[in-house]
Amino acid sequence: MKIGFAGLGVMGAPMAGHLQRAGQQVTGFNRSPDKASAWASAAGGQAAATVAEAAAGAELFILCVGNDHDVRGVVGQALPYLADGAVIVDHTTTSAVVAREMAALAETSGRRFLDAPVSGGQAGAERGQLSVMVGGDPAALETASAALEAYAKAIRHMGPSGSGQLTKMVNQIAIAGVVQGLAEAVHFAQQAGLDTDAVYEAVSQGAAQSWQMDNRWKTAAKGEFAFGFAVDWMRKDLGLVLDEARRNGSVLALTALVDQFYAEVQAMGGSRWDTSSLAARLQAPSSSAARGAK
Repeated sequence: MKIGFAGLGVMGAPMAGHLQRAGQQVTGFNRSPDKASAWASAAGGQAAATVAEAAAGAELFILCVGNDHDVRGVVGQALPYLADGAVIVDHTTTSAVVAREMAALAETSGRRFLDAPVSGGQAGAERGQLSVMVGGDPAALETASAALEAYAKAIRHMGPSGSGQLTKMVNQIAIAGVVQGLAEAVHFAQQAGLDTDAVYEAVSQGAAQSWQMDNRWKTAAKGEFAFGFAVDWMRKDLGLVLDEARRNGSVLALTALVDQFYAEVQAMGGSRWDTSSLAARLQAPSSSAARGAK
């Protein structure tokens, strides 16, 4: 299958690499040309200078970019150059509004659009173990799924256009609450004078166990926050969640509170720290700011 891929950042580059190694014909584009060239050299794919070049004749066009504005721009540039009947798969986390808008736009030109945000982070992308939640035409997903399996451990169709993005919002709501609970648990253990490693061994074997605990407890206890998904990205996602909640009438008191806690982390200089840096708010300011840069 001829595939165009736009957005070769920390997520997109390994995903496009898995496609290329799976035997697909991948042409990659990135706004920073050096990233596209580096990806092409490492993965054996072809670098494109423009979105149009990456999209030219593509049967499948995948994007993993920054936000709603970026998606509108890339899809608008790609559509005239895609093969007839091509499927567009958007792995960007966006609003459900833009997902529906892009699906309607694609349909007018004889193409199909799937909103397909992912969970699993940079590590999941590198290992080819992402979870993909998809909204849109089931037949379009059937066309695309064999390719997506190159980097996905699970692909789930969630409903009509926008449903993938709404499901990703559920994911981020759940993570926000868990990470805040983890931060407070680490803080409490430290304030109580407990051995945090021993506490982890005890509580991670019971009902408190989670991915966040297994992967972020020990680093958060050390005040180390240079692991994966950044606070800036999480605040972007939570902004989408809270906007959607205002539209559908959801009451998300905890999510709104955690979003404000992340704003405090940004004010501490932690915009690029990972999401477990909620713990930094609760640690001594003199130590957490220094440790967070590790």
